[in-house]
Amino acid sequence: MPVDYLQKILTAKVYDVAIESPLDLAPILSRRLANRVLLKREDQQPVFSFKLRGAYNKMAHLSPAARARGVIAASAGNHAQGVALAAQKLGCKATIVMPLTTPHIKIAAVEARGAKVVLHGDSYSDAYAHALSLQKRSHATFVHPYDDPDVIAGQGTIGMEILRQWQAPLDAIFVAIGGGGLISGIASYVKRVRPGIRIIGVQPVDSDAMARSLAAGRRIKLAHVGLFADGVAVKQVGKETFRICRELVDDIVLVDTDAACAAIKDVFEDTRSILEPAGALAIAGVKAWCARHRVTDHTFVAIACGANMNFDRLRFVAERAELGEQREAVLAVSIPERPGSFREFCGLLGKRSVTEFNYRYADPKVAHLFVGIEVANRDETRQLLVELKRRRIDAYDLTDNEMAKLHVRHLVGGHAPSAANEIVYRFEFPERPGALMQFLNSMSRGWNISLFHYRNHGADYGRVLVGMQVPPSDKAEFRAFLDRLGYDCVDETANPAYRMFLGR
Repeated sequence: MPVDYLQKILTAKVYDVAIESPLDLAPILSRRLANRVLLKREDQQPVFSFKLRGAYNKMAHLSPAARARGVIAASAGNHAQGVALAAQKLGCKATIVMPLTTPHIKIAAVEARGAKVVLHGDSYSDAYAHALSLQKRSHATFVHPYDDPDVIAGQGTIGMEILRQWQAPLDAIFVAIGGGGLISGIASYVKRVRPGIRIIGVQPVDSDAMARSLAAGRRIKLAHVGLFADGVAVKQVGKETFRICRELVDDIVLVDTDAACAAIKDVFEDTRSILEPAGALAIAGVKAWCARHRVTDHTFVAIACGANMNFDRLRFVAERAELGEQREAVLAVSIPERPGSFREFCGLLGKRSVTEFNYRYADPKVAHLFVGIEVANRDETRQLLVELKRRRIDAYDLTDNEMAKLHVRHLVGGHAPSAANEIVYRFEFPERPGALMQFLNSMSRGWNISLFHYRNHGADYGRVLVGMQVPPSDKAEFRAFLDRLGYDCVDETANPAYRMFLGR
């Protein structure tokens, strides 16, 4: 029998733990976009995200006998805190399985609510599988983070609040999508009550399981997901959430890491609050939608769905926000290696500010510069490149080059003429003790590490750039090494940023 989500949302039990979050105008962003942008402030919930709504609604509807057996969940973040708070309120036992890579601040937040934390595996998938095995042995109730009608209905109370708080015309609601529970709940209510309002999902370009699934007409499982917006890093969406989204979601917008960072900055400028990357996706989606469709005088709601941000990630966010706003261009520029040539190059830039300049002598004839330049938008970057080409200056746009932005800008000047047979890979390591030794122990003793760059970004996974001297005869063995290692990686040996600044 089909679930009557309207009834389930109207009778949901969430307000014992959740607040009716404010619906606030974002005045600075609204002026810039020439549209009214309203923020649904789920970041102001007691656990700083919407997740407690669904968790509590699921657990509040359990029978006394089921509640006495306790609950179990798998999560690396916001769902864990929601389940822990709900269990504390309802007086039942809660066990949360979290990956070994989970930062201590998140573990401490869950334990402070009285839940038992079990650390297992390097990823959410590992933790999820272990939680299911524990559930079978303990007969506790598994509280799924998104693929459960009661969880979906709990999140759907957000849609009910929006329509109560804003009864004037509303064009669209933008919602971040991970597994799909939040958008399924909101869409299930809004489309029944005011079907003319568009429901638009927002996903990272590297965690787009729902977008791919809707395009294919079936659930697609991603081999890898991006980890920056860890709150939506889901390899496969739920069965029920996929069914609902196929029926009720109007469109999906994909945004990149830089756009998410820019959206965090936008919300900070309007509210002085700092969202986590997943929490800012909906705002990034509104901006992308307005740019794509060139609309004005519309009214949009964006769900600010979470603010569990690690403080040490702010450095990375600040670095990338200007790129996300398209107010900075990152260029690799080749100029003659002679006195005065850099001054002449700066003269070509006119009144534009240089935000970064990296250089080290490497060739007696040509100087390679890594340059950050303040621009108004991408059109200005394109015009600048045309002007440099007209002046016979070779320039590459590295603004969208992930290796350049993550690593090369901190390594410029590292040419190594003696590093024969060097290949360069970009890896994602789980942030836990022993990960680097696992990498080193997996390597052939004959391969020399010729380059290594790592920066802590306050995430569950670290990003490293590694150069290794691997003779052509060892290529098959090297591929076997990558398979054994099992880390996500990208071959960057042909990347122009590597060739210009680091290679032989």
